[in-house]
Amino acid sequence: MLIDTHCHLASHRYQEKEIEELVENAQSAEVDRLISIGTDLDDCLRNLKIADAHPSVFTSVGVHPTSTPALNQDDWLEQVRRMAKHNKAIAIGEIGLDFYHPAPKPLTELQYRSRQKEVFIAQLDLAAELNLPVVIHQRNSYDEILEVMAPYHSRLNAVFHCFVNTAADALKLIDHGHLVSFTGIATYKNAPEVQNAARYLPLDRIMVETDAPYLSPVPHRGKRCEPAFTRITAEYIANLRGISLQDFANTTTQTAESFFKLP
Repeated sequence: MLIDTHCHLASHRYQEKEIEELVENAQSAEVDRLISIGTDLDDCLRNLKIADAHPSVFTSVGVHPTSTPALNQDDWLEQVRRMAKHNKAIAIGEIGLDFYHPAPKPLTELQYRSRQKEVFIAQLDLAAELNLPVVIHQRNSYDEILEVMAPYHSRLNAVFHCFVNTAADALKLIDHGHLVSFTGIATYKNAPEVQNAARYLPLDRIMVETDAPYLSPVPHRGKRCEPAFTRITAEYIANLRGISLQDFANTTTQTAESFFKLP
């Protein structure tokens, strides 16, 4: 019925023995497929192992912008390329730019942002080469992301995950053929712009996610999130839009299946 299009099952906040229960909880909530997102090379390998062990789990592979300072292997891009050819790897991500977190020492802010951009562009090129969609992280970097993405609009499809900008910002992305995805933030009272975007954007251009173990929706806000909570966010947005959960799920699931080329 529903797909959690962005979670982190390989996170240190989950113990390996918990994964089976998390998957079962999701299926009980009619969240029948999970996409566990990679953030660094080791994390990607753990996600591939989880996906291999669970038919309902798929994964993306890539290097998150905040992971770039630790990226010291000369062949890092080739490692991502090899992992991207795994039969359960369906996207490149989570990639992008993060200007919220300060530069780790000894890097200057300029060096940190430059390294992020370099790694981001290399992975965009790889996605275009492999004809894979990309999962975009953009935090305090919307304008810069648009600038970097400009040459790629016709070359690849992107989903801007955990979207918290305005509906107008989202429409700029949608006009270029991309998607946006909403987390439990859409259920927060202090997120009216997110709710406005979730309410009015074209239904077939949005997806839902948990970003688990982060960003639990109300009434679980502040607690550890899990993929089963996709249903809570979906129900909330369906209610915002004045449609049934079934209609919401049908359209957003078809969108996710098409975007990620899910079986």
